Amino acid sequence: MDIDDQDPGMRLVHLLRTLTVEFDLVGADFAATHLLHPTDLRALIHLLDAARAGISATPGWLGEQMGLQSASTTGLVDRLEKAGHIRRVRDTQDRRRVLLVVGDQAVALGWAFFGPLITELVTAMRSFSEEELATVHRFLATMTEVVLAARRAGTP
Repeated sequence: MDIDDQDPGMRLVHLLRTLTVEFDLVGADFAATHLLHPTDLRALIHLLDAARAGISATPGWLGEQMGLQSASTTGLVDRLEKAGHIRRVRDTQDRRRVLLVVGDQAVALGWAFFGPLITELVTAMRSFSEEELATVHRFLATMTEVVLAARRAGTP
C-alpha cells in the first residue's frame, strides 16, 4: 500500500521515527559514557519498567523481552551483575526462581544522566491540557501495540 508523504499519518510516523532516533542517540551516549553495550542499556530499561509495573523479572523473562537465547541472556545478566548494575535475588515465594533487581547505583547513575532531560520533557508536557495528554497517551500506547504486534509476528 502506497501512502503519500503528505498524509497526516505519514508525517506522524516521520516524527515518531525522528524522536526514536534522538532517544536512541541519547541512550548511546549514556551507554558509551558508562562503558555499556546498547543491549545492556535496553536490558536495564526492561528491568526498570518491570519493577514499575510490579512484574517479577527473571532471566527467562528478560531474555524473552530482549529476543535473546538462554546463553546470551546469561552472559548479559552476568555482565550487568559484574558491573554492579543488577543483583540476582532468590524469589521468596519460590526459592528455585531467581529474580533480577536493578541496583540503587544503576538507578542513581541513570537519573544523573537522564534526569535533566526527563525534567525538561515533563515540564514541556505541562503546556498541554489533561485531555490533550490523554489523547497523546492513547496514541502512543496504540502505536506501541502495533509495533509490538508486528515485531512478534516477525513482519515489521
